[in-house]
Amino acid sequence: MTETSIPTVTATEVVLPGKVEPSGLQVVRRSLPGPAAGQALVRVEATAVSFAESAMRRGRYYGQPAFPFVPGYDLVGVVESAGPDVDRALIGRRFAALTKTGAWATAVLLPAADLVEVPEGVSAEEAETLTVNGLTAYQMLHHVAKVRAGQTVLVLGVAGGVGTLLAQLARHTGARVIGTASPRHHEALRALGVEPVDYRDPDVSARVRELAPDGVDAVFDHLGGASISRSYRLLTKTGTLVCYSIASKLDDRTPVLLSFLNVLTKLAFWNSLPTRKHASFFDVWSGAGKPDSAKREAFRTRIRTDLTHVFGLLRDGVLTAKIAARYPLTEVAAAMELSESSARTALGKIVLVP
Repeated sequence: MTETSIPTVTATEVVLPGKVEPSGLQVVRRSLPGPAAGQALVRVEATAVSFAESAMRRGRYYGQPAFPFVPGYDLVGVVESAGPDVDRALIGRRFAALTKTGAWATAVLLPAADLVEVPEGVSAEEAETLTVNGLTAYQMLHHVAKVRAGQTVLVLGVAGGVGTLLAQLARHTGARVIGTASPRHHEALRALGVEPVDYRDPDVSARVRELAPDGVDAVFDHLGGASISRSYRLLTKTGTLVCYSIASKLDDRTPVLLSFLNVLTKLAFWNSLPTRKHASFFDVWSGAGKPDSAKREAFRTRIRTDLTHVFGLLRDGVLTAKIAARYPLTEVAAAMELSESSARTALGKIVLVP
């Protein structure tokens, strides 16, 4: 087949039409053209539900597109066809990609430069649990907090998609891990080497202090808001606080930009103090730059290097893919309801399988 004769493909997509409940998501079908220059057409094998989509459906994810749009933060799939200037050797191979939006579909057109190959022996669903979550966990642990063997870290929400990988990566580094979670997860978390604390305890900080009287070397805080003050106080004199979300403000009426600015202002203030502590906000897209810029190429290189390393740890058995549940793409509403439910009973990431 010549590059000019690549047929259109009919894709099933999930559309977020506005601020709706999960039941308001729309499943539609549309035709995709053949890939243009620099593009690859990827048949999606796995995508997932994350906090980002829960925030987006409320209109509370900073920088999200205007409604309507197709959500989906990341995906794993096989390249089915390639644009005229793209290496034909990509066709038939499995890749992962960060998308921020657009992954809740059966087929997606992506820049070929954004694809990161999944190694042999790693399934699409396993790779999906690591694509954004594993990358986030690895970069926070090693590039931001620079955790070393013998140190102690605190992971808030350790039973979640990012939390379970932070725990495994930190233990692999030789660090001690304390984590907050529901008691229903404590036994499974102990099996991962985590010292669990009930997140509903009226004095979580006191429980952490009982385990680490001198403080912890790093805190990974996904809650934001008032939580970061408690997290900062739990640090050792040279500890690092990494905030990477503001989940506590998911249903808040404060404008989302103001919520972020409040967090960033507090972090900046702490960093201005004459201490050896450090506080930062982590965004996996930081430094992405504009498309086709030198900054974007450096960003892609960093993503490819780190994600390839994380995939290798999974392939070699160092990491275990924690899949909380699997749903067909067309049942995404039920998947999102489970994701947001306080009754969720399984550790890890909720995967969608087109």
